[in-house]
Amino acid sequence: MTGASRGIGAAVARRLAASGARVALLARGKETLRALAQQIGGGAVGLACDVRDTDTLTRALDQLPALIGGPPEIVVNNAGAFFITPVQDTSIEAFSATLEVNLTAPFAVVRALLPSMRLAGTGHIVNIGSIADRATFLGNGAYAASKYGLRALHEVLRAELRGSGIRASLVSPGPVDTDLWNPIDPDRQPGFTPRAQMLDPDAVADAVLFVVCARPDLNVDELRVSRS
Repeated sequence: MTGASRGIGAAVARRLAASGARVALLARGKETLRALAQQIGGGAVGLACDVRDTDTLTRALDQLPALIGGPPEIVVNNAGAFFITPVQDTSIEAFSATLEVNLTAPFAVVRALLPSMRLAGTGHIVNIGSIADRATFLGNGAYAASKYGLRALHEVLRAELRGSGIRASLVSPGPVDTDLWNPIDPDRQPGFTPRAQMLDPDAVADAVLFVVCARPDLNVDELRVSRS
């Protein structure tokens, strides 16, 4: 699981581990990962890497089979980068960096792990999308482009995997109360969802668990999640 050290990633890791999964955590913070792996228990392992560095990411993924005893059965692409800036004020560097985290990294993860999953003939790839993979919001040029792209990647992947024994699901939540909102302070921004009205990361974790626990002959193609 990428982006596992905090927010949605940490919540999903805890939920999957509590359900009996052995979890491999990928994120940049080595000490945070170690602490979370110890907290989760169940043989959880942490691999520190920056998903923007595809060479380092691939080397980390190459270690997974030895660490967890075989190819992963569940892959969760969760790492995310987010900021709000009008298109004309968004630098090319910031735009590219957002796509690297939100779109190129999931592609790299799937590309690295899919061959072994195909050999096993089983598994589940879960991509964490967003309400912004379908809806339009001001200042979301980079983020929306990356999430629309991820939804397109998911659709192609789902078509290519049909009949292989490997399932693919897109879980797209509305606003979730995570640290990504800290620089923006939505409670003070007109038109933004207050943090108290956002989804809790544990709610998204429940959605992911629902998707991966569906009966084997059922694929949840896309699950859109909002605050009730």
